[in-house]
Amino acid sequence: MAKLTPKTPDEIILMREAGKSAMRVLRKAASQVVPGITTADLDRQIGEWIREDGGSSAFLGYRGFPANSCISVNEEVIHGIGGSRRLQFGDLVKLDIGVRRKGFIGDVAMTVPCGGCSPIAQKLLDVTVQALREGLGQVRANCSTNDIGRSVQRVVEAAGFGVVREFCGHGVGRSVHEEPQVPNYLDAGHAARLKPGLTIAIEPMVTVGSPAVKILSDGWTVVTHDRQLSAHFEHTVLVTDDGCEILTDDGLPLLY
Repeated sequence: MAKLTPKTPDEIILMREAGKSAMRVLRKAASQVVPGITTADLDRQIGEWIREDGGSSAFLGYRGFPANSCISVNEEVIHGIGGSRRLQFGDLVKLDIGVRRKGFIGDVAMTVPCGGCSPIAQKLLDVTVQALREGLGQVRANCSTNDIGRSVQRVVEAAGFGVVREFCGHGVGRSVHEEPQVPNYLDAGHAARLKPGLTIAIEPMVTVGSPAVKILSDGWTVVTHDRQLSAHFEHTVLVTDDGCEILTDDGLPLLY
């Protein structure tokens, strides 16, 4: 079983700083999701905002990733790379921001409709945010990662949508990915019991159709196998004795 290492009080302070920085950058990025902007221009701006806020991109160069952020559109679920694509009205744009600040990382994501969206896309957004809320509501000392995954899966599948299996939430701290893994579904074979002081990212990835995904030839971009819409929301949280502290929360709704 993987070793789970809680953060010290001083490290938690730094995790808070990184989390708040990541959310500040995410809000700026979300405001720029407008028809006509290219995903490359948006990613460039995100890199500038991260540096202006006193941090560096936690994603750029991570395992060779070539961008400041992950920008994934419509059927792209996660790990999209900014390029020449111009956003169009009605696109669902997943923005995933990782900020390294004083050695620690804040990781946060939301899905933003470009100008507006269809009724099914809005339902997808609503359900994914509700699934995240339900998952967060399960977090406390001695809970199992399966408590989180079960609650996320219940919300998503009750709405008739799919839960991606190949990718999941994770521990986060000095590295983008730490133990434990935090699946968005019941995975009895890989459950971990959470301790106070652990910092984890909870991130439902939800599809309108089949939950099956594949990776494109760029080696990064994950798309739905049936090319139907997807949504992704994420918070970094601190496990406490009686619940959790959302380190990437700024008091505003995730939905636009």
